[in-house]
Amino acid sequence: MKAATNGFSSDNIVSEHGEKAPNVVYKGKLLKNDHWVAVKRFNKFAWPDPRQFLEEARAVGSLRSERLANLIGCCCEGEERLLVAEFMPHETLAKHLFHWENQPMKWAMRLRVALYLAQALEYCSSKGRALYHDLNAYRILFDNDGNPRLSCFGLMKNSRDGKSYSTNLAFTPPEYLRTGRVTAESVVYSFGTLLLDLMSGKHIPPS
Repeated sequence: MKAATNGFSSDNIVSEHGEKAPNVVYKGKLLKNDHWVAVKRFNKFAWPDPRQFLEEARAVGSLRSERLANLIGCCCEGEERLLVAEFMPHETLAKHLFHWENQPMKWAMRLRVALYLAQALEYCSSKGRALYHDLNAYRILFDNDGNPRLSCFGLMKNSRDGKSYSTNLAFTPPEYLRTGRVTAESVVYSFGTLLLDLMSGKHIPPS
């Protein structure tokens, strides 16, 4: 993965917050087949228990859906924790919805995003992965055909008590601020906030 990402070069960073993100996502090119992948590199404090990391990665890696940017591998060596997923080349929903340059996103595509996201969440729930952490417009990516997919990275949790590692307040249900726990109802709340984003074409303020 180090070779694929050019030594985890800053030029390969695709995270919305760049190097400032606590866990950074890079694009990488596999040397053996020239396939592009997305590599999420966690900070050394995110997964102190390697067994838990591998268990979570295996569970998420068992999911396969055209509605997901699927997990295809992981790395757990020393303090290094990496996830490897299918690379989606056509930016995020946030980019197309909030930062468009030529024309706003068409309503047909907004409806498709809502439908495909609902199908992705339903699929994950049916496979026992009902919790999704930090569901927001940056977690929806567009594949080679221009279809929206949900990033698999948000399906990973880094504790067994349901706590989320980080959260965007604009998409956070009020009860999370009190309990610090992500529940299935939390995901429904975040999905509803995303629908408001899609209808308005604007960021929903944290307040």
